[in-house]
Order: sequence, then C-alpha cells, then structure tokens
Amino acid sequence: MERTLERAGSLIGKLKSPEMDPETRARAAWALAAGKKIAAHTLASALVRGTLVVEVEDFVWQKQLNALRHFLLDNLKKALGEELVTAIDFRPMPARRKPQRAASARGESHGIEDPVMAMLYRESVRRG
Repeated sequence: MERTLERAGSLIGKLKSPEMDPETRARAAWALAAGKKIAAHTLASALVRGTLVVEVEDFVWQKQLNALRHFLLDNLKKALGEELVTAIDFRPMPARRKPQRAASARGESHGIEDPVMAMLYRESVRRG
C-alpha cells in the first residue's frame, strides 16, 4: 500500500496544472488514500478551505472514520505529494431514492383505471 501511494502520489502530484484545480485533485486522491473498502462506502464531495468534505453511509461509518482521521490525512498527503488537505469532515449522506418500476407503461391510459374508458381515451388520442 505504501508503495502504491508513493507511485500514485507522484502521478497526482504531476497533475498540478491550471486545468486541475486543488478540489479535483483532492477528490481524485481520496479513493486511493482511503482504500477500496472505505471508498466503497464514502464519497469525497468538496474541498472547502483545506477541509475535505466526505459523505459517509451512516453515523456508524462517521464514528469509525473519525477514529482513522489522522491515518487518512497522512495517506492523502502522500497521495497528493503536498499538504493540500488539512482536515476531513465526515458527514452522513442524504438518503437517496433507488430506481422504482412503473406500475404500467408510460402514457398508456394516463391514470384511467377503467379498461374500457382507457381504451376509448387511447383511441381518441390516436385519432388526433
């Protein structure tokens, strides 16, 4: 892991170009610094005055990652090649709605439950 961080740090460090702002670099380095397991449950969302805002799945993850804060900051420093991130703020993610299936095909009967009336409506729409 240490060797991987050094190689990635040299690559991310070379990305210090006008096109690559500090926030983008810090967000890109998060997955590498945190590791696969932690990165799967988190999302680096912003860099605000040196503080990397990281969204976590829930309060349990927030508490556990707060205990690893100094370790993660060291890994970020190694990955970035500089002390761009001075603090990490772990925040629980807002609840996200999962995709849902439609009860029927879109636009078929426009909510008309009676099958005969729905058929008449579709025919009138088709005729124009």
